[in-house]
Amino acid sequence: MIHKLSDVQSKNIGENTNIWQFCVILENAIIGNNCNINASVFIENDVVIGDNVTIKSGVQVWDGIILEDNVFVGPNVTFTNDFNPRSKQYPNKFLKTTIKKNASIGANSTIIGGITVAEYAMVGAGSVVTKDVGVQELWYGNPATRKGHVCKCGQKCDRTLICEDCEMGGGK
Repeated sequence: MIHKLSDVQSKNIGENTNIWQFCVILENAIIGNNCNINASVFIENDVVIGDNVTIKSGVQVWDGIILEDNVFVGPNVTFTNDFNPRSKQYPNKFLKTTIKKNASIGANSTIIGGITVAEYAMVGAGSVVTKDVGVQELWYGNPATRKGHVCKCGQKCDRTLICEDCEMGGGK
């Protein structure tokens, strides 16, 4: 479903993907199956979005961003792709940023270009992420730092990477 009040120029949209009103998606963007692109999202050309991705309202996904399968991007998350931005001056190549499978980025976070947020990692709301985030790590703050680990289910856990209640890791 593509809302009639959106401007979707790309033909590379997967099945069962919903694109809501006031979205702009440029021609070369690739978006997978079963995604939910909420209202007022802008997606540039050199962007790859996997399957089952949720992008909440007010997010801009700039050139060089890859969102792998099952990624969650909270409302008003800001991605960057240029360390030295100047009006009408473009780098030869934009920074590449990858949000790996099953990672979650909390609302109003800023993700500085050129980093990787690893599988099942979680970034807390309002964080400014300037460094790579490891597998199942929990980061938050400004600047964001590692505060612990999260289970694959999303609950905080210890270094075993499995929470006490989780069936995903063989808990209760």
